[in-house]
Amino acid sequence: MPMRSFLDFEKPIAELEGKIEELRHLTDAGDINIAEEVGKLQVKVDRLLRQTYGKLTAWQKVQVARHPERPHFQDVVRILVEDYMPLAGDRAFAEDRAIQGGIGRLRGRSVIVMGTEKGADTGERVKHNFGMAKPEGYRKARRLMELADRFRLPVITFVDTPGAYPGVDAEQRGQAEAIARAIEACLKLRVPLVACIVGEGGSGGAIALAAGDKVLMLEHAIYSVISPEGCASILWRSADHAQDAAEALKLTAQDLLRLGVADEIVPEPLGGAHRDPKAALDALGERIEWALQQLVGQDGGTLKARRRSKFLEMGKKGLS
Repeated sequence: MPMRSFLDFEKPIAELEGKIEELRHLTDAGDINIAEEVGKLQVKVDRLLRQTYGKLTAWQKVQVARHPERPHFQDVVRILVEDYMPLAGDRAFAEDRAIQGGIGRLRGRSVIVMGTEKGADTGERVKHNFGMAKPEGYRKARRLMELADRFRLPVITFVDTPGAYPGVDAEQRGQAEAIARAIEACLKLRVPLVACIVGEGGSGGAIALAAGDKVLMLEHAIYSVISPEGCASILWRSADHAQDAAEALKLTAQDLLRLGVADEIVPEPLGGAHRDPKAALDALGERIEWALQQLVGQDGGTLKARRRSKFLEMGKKGLS
């Protein structure tokens, strides 16, 4: 399926691809070879993509991470997970559709898989609350992690959320406590936990699913304690300074690898994961499989102690 939307900095690319689409609807006329012209334009598109995506600013990476056509959790299940059986509800209040999860097989290995789902169109985004989970979502995540521990199943999480839902009803039901308990469940696991930041990793709503043995980030994903707009509103009293905030927050995968927050960056297809979600997820699946090979079979107490130590030590790389 061709891309339906382009980012602001992709306008030159959009114009060239528009010309390619026009040519493909024509037949060869006279001395004009349509296939040859399309080939020449495609070479220009590829060159522009390499130039553009090779020097993205932090703010541009924020835009790429939020692209509506990036892989969603439902794509993860479709492409990477076999025999998926969804599990719903927190056994206390309700089912939260922003966090999905269940049992399945990834590359032949039985796992518990869960992640945030933003939705691919307007209807789905409303249904999934734009990927912003309420307390029952984090309590469901905790329930699934406890299930994984009981049956000795590795946990794989996929994060793409602007943050936890900030509504009054969520606060009334103990949003902060639910997130803290989910983080605690991550740290208490005696089975491997591989966390993948595939798009936007926002605040506690993200780390509730991402306190893992290995934290993988797609090349153009972001991970931050607050959104650039939120940071700008606090520091500059205006969201107009979001670009400045994005630079200051050090939220790119490259920054976070250097700071020790991320363990590995998974390269994306040319032009970002939104151009070829399947290729992006296949590459991520390979790295997940590799990470699990290193972790599965290790003593549960060792896994737990090393994971806790990892997060206690976090940040020292950036300070040294």
